[in-house]
Amino acid sequence: MTGTVVVIGSFNVDHVWTTGTLPRPGETLAGHYRSGPGGKGFNQAVAASRAGAATRFVCALGQDAGAELALSLAGAERIEMLARRTEDATGTAGILVDAEGRNSIVVGAGANARLDASFVHEVAGCLDGADVLLAQLESPVDAIQAAFERARSRGLATILNPAPADAIVPDALWALTDIATPNETEFSRQLQRRCGLEVDAGTLADQPDDALHALCRHLLPDGRVIVTLGAAGVFASRPGDGDAASFQRIPAPRVDAIDTTGAGDAFNGSLAAAIALAPDADIATHLAYAVRFASLSTEQRGAALSMPTAKAVRARFESCGI
Repeated sequence: MTGTVVVIGSFNVDHVWTTGTLPRPGETLAGHYRSGPGGKGFNQAVAASRAGAATRFVCALGQDAGAELALSLAGAERIEMLARRTEDATGTAGILVDAEGRNSIVVGAGANARLDASFVHEVAGCLDGADVLLAQLESPVDAIQAAFERARSRGLATILNPAPADAIVPDALWALTDIATPNETEFSRQLQRRCGLEVDAGTLADQPDDALHALCRHLLPDGRVIVTLGAAGVFASRPGDGDAASFQRIPAPRVDAIDTTGAGDAFNGSLAAAIALAPDADIATHLAYAVRFASLSTEQRGAALSMPTAKAVRARFESCGI
């Protein structure tokens, strides 16, 4: 084990407006604007790197200022970037954040849509010596599936963050997934698509443990499912007969959240890093670290650049470490 994480996914230039409340249809509000790096893939890569893992990032970029920003930041964050360059504009995202830190996001894929299986095969050497492959679904699913196939053949652990919620995950990709990490909305949507089960995302955190465990087993019968529940922490389920050892809840610490943008990405990137750096540790240790890492990220504004460092997490939560 080398403590190395490979992330495949998106890079976006984020355009963020902060307002008192999220606007209703037809409503115009005054707000404050800022711009910065984002994209679920890049956010997760930054999180993994700041959590201490050697990190490689596979993506697609344009030939524009957004691409130059990505390359510059990757260097600053000690991330090895393997980017397909295209004539499409680098990806963008429009993000609205209210006074309570809640957000609404619209993504323009741009170059991200040009990441394909052929490029994945071209750069497959980046998986050599790595421990974990982490992906989301802001990039074409054929590229993600190709990466997971390559990762499985090399013995890497595979983590799929099935986001955004409207992403369609083929059965073949689920079959290649060791750990799935949906949030409440993603979990509910994927259950409906994959199993025909209707579950209210807003009630998941209040479900009894055995009932939530059973739902997780429907989604990914042979792998771990880790449902992120926002301020309620996470619920983790592994294959088993439903005894107490098959599932657990990890609460989130109290923090002064001002912006939840990228919190899920903080969790995923730090979880991948924790697994890569300490593969023999109990999953509860990995989850506790990732929950604290993600919680701390909400005390800063932005996405990629809001990620804390391993040093900051340990300083804030002394009992937590890898």
